[in-house]
Amino acid sequence: MDERIVSGESQSHEEWEERSLRPQTLSQYIGQKAVKENLTVFIQAAKMREECLDHVLLYGPPGLGKTTLSMIIANEMGVNLRTTSGPAIERPGDLAAVLSGLEPGDVLFIDEIHRLNRSVEEVLYPAMEDYFLDIVIGKGPSARSVRLDLPPFTLVGATTRAGMLSAPLRDRFGVVSRLEYYTHDELQEIVERTADVMEISAEKKAAEEISRRSRGTPRIANRILRRVRDFAQVRGDGTIDLSITKEALNLLQVDQLGLDHIDHTLLRNIIDKFRGGPVGLDTIAATIGEESHTIEDVYEPYLLQIGFLQRTPRGRMVTPLVYEHFNMEVPKR
Repeated sequence: MDERIVSGESQSHEEWEERSLRPQTLSQYIGQKAVKENLTVFIQAAKMREECLDHVLLYGPPGLGKTTLSMIIANEMGVNLRTTSGPAIERPGDLAAVLSGLEPGDVLFIDEIHRLNRSVEEVLYPAMEDYFLDIVIGKGPSARSVRLDLPPFTLVGATTRAGMLSAPLRDRFGVVSRLEYYTHDELQEIVERTADVMEISAEKKAAEEISRRSRGTPRIANRILRRVRDFAQVRGDGTIDLSITKEALNLLQVDQLGLDHIDHTLLRNIIDKFRGGPVGLDTIAATIGEESHTIEDVYEPYLLQIGFLQRTPRGRMVTPLVYEHFNMEVPKR
């Protein structure tokens, strides 16, 4: 089977390290209390009935733990996990190859499920509802339909853009959960756990500082911890204390709110070139040299969350909080 479609490729050391940091059970998973409590009930009920867990849709900004939750679901159910992504499944035949390789009860994780082709999506509907595929072979008068029976399975879909999912696909998920940004306390707990797993000596105040600058996102918190570790090893004695943490974060251009160089460039461009907005997303993207979907998926959610950015019918606008953050006077309109 094509390795693009179902993961099984070799991993870099950092990818392997990232996987080793992931919790294996819901009890080890930090944060997302409501999602975790609900999944605990649904998984326990499915196991009591000796059935597959209903299909699960996880959505929210990147880096909040959607992939980790899919692994935990498979572990808790005691089944195998197969992973793929929406862009990798280009044709119905690709989907048939993935689904035909599943064992009864397996969890199939599709990342970026909103990027599935419509032709693939339509083939997926009967697979989710009735566990069979109708594949059309050939074209024109000689075309014929082949029915392929599938074992019961659980589909876990992950997306950063739930609004881009078609209504028929979204309605076929029995469990729909939104992942929220993490609190500073939750992130500090994650940073301290990661430091223990990686056998890093990190002071409590340093963990607090990292958590404050991690944009409410565990993936960013763990990435910052690894980079601060590098500074601690090269410029210190290996211990991550508050002083080396602040020095590292300043050199990494991560400010007190977790805003990095791109965030600053984005906000300052709206202020300096467009008088604070409104300005269109594509114009912002062209001005700062980033893709518009990257801005919309990666940078905007946090800026909206902390009240630095507004979406209006005419475009994006910065708020007075941005001027305060940059120690600038709010212009009169």
